[in-house]
Amino acid sequence: MGFLRVMMATKFQLLALLTFGVTMLFIENQIQRLDESRAKLERAMARHELAAVEPRHGEEGTRDLSSPSADDDDDAVVIYNRVPKTASTSFTNIAYDLCAKNRFHVLHINTTKNNPVMSLQDQVRFVRNVTSWREMKPGFYHGHVAYIDFSKHGVKGQPFYINVVRDPIERLVSYYYFLRFGDDYRPGLRRRKQGDKKTFDECVASGGSDCAPEKLWLQIPFFCGHHSECWNVGSRWALEQAKYNLVERYLLVGVTEELEDFIMILEATLPRFFKGASALYKTGKKSHLRKTTEKKPPAKETTAKLQQSKVWKLEKEFYEFALEHFQFVRAHAVREKDGELLALAQSFFYEKIYPKAS
Repeated sequence: MGFLRVMMATKFQLLALLTFGVTMLFIENQIQRLDESRAKLERAMARHELAAVEPRHGEEGTRDLSSPSADDDDDAVVIYNRVPKTASTSFTNIAYDLCAKNRFHVLHINTTKNNPVMSLQDQVRFVRNVTSWREMKPGFYHGHVAYIDFSKHGVKGQPFYINVVRDPIERLVSYYYFLRFGDDYRPGLRRRKQGDKKTFDECVASGGSDCAPEKLWLQIPFFCGHHSECWNVGSRWALEQAKYNLVERYLLVGVTEELEDFIMILEATLPRFFKGASALYKTGKKSHLRKTTEKKPPAKETTAKLQQSKVWKLEKEFYEFALEHFQFVRAHAVREKDGELLALAQSFFYEKIYPKAS
């Protein structure tokens, strides 16, 4: 009998413990549901309060921030200081196609002898033009010009800098053949080296000046800017300054190999300029128009010879730095669905807005 009493007591204890566990799980589940309901209620209240304090524009109520006609963007300026042979013409053509529809101006910066370095007085003139030329706002400026620090000239409103970079050897090979054979954008135009039939491999093998490692030194100085050290070939200081500017001074820097993703992120970020750019890139004729003709990929021996130079190592480091940063930005800006990349919707909101709207 004593044994049976012990067994019964143990069963009751187990049953009580199980009941207690189930009860606690039920209570925790109810608390979690209450927390979720409270969070939803707070978000709804926040949206209501935000709608009450937002400025009205016209009879239609609050403005659509994704619309290219948002008033706050009417003073916006985008500067694309394009690096040669990085698909810059293909991208710029999209801006030309969109400017009338999205109501912004496109201005080509044409420098004497295509010199990417401006004199100090021209830098001042350019900065004043961009900031005070209200008739040209919103404006999209593009040209083969090195980065200019607007803050150095005492300007409060900063432009949005954007750019695209490319694998340094691929960029140089493309530029080499472009100077000799041109492209299908303006096929009838006579190029500076037209008539020279020497291949890039032959140029490197013979130690030619047009394919020398020093010719790789371009993307770093374009991002470094107008300091004298920026144009000192092989300068580690210039590389570090270019990295700093890319991260701190540029809104977005893409890569030629992933140009479509670059355009999609720009459209989501600056719809005032780039609304409709992704669709235009996929279907438009101009976006795929410019291709260098008669271009031959370099031999492995040619590539290996260039890769031995200090200049290539620095330019490659900069390119990989830009690529890694772009991929980081893209990972937090888009998602993949059914094999396509889509820009993420807004993932933040405002809550507990005080004082309360009366």
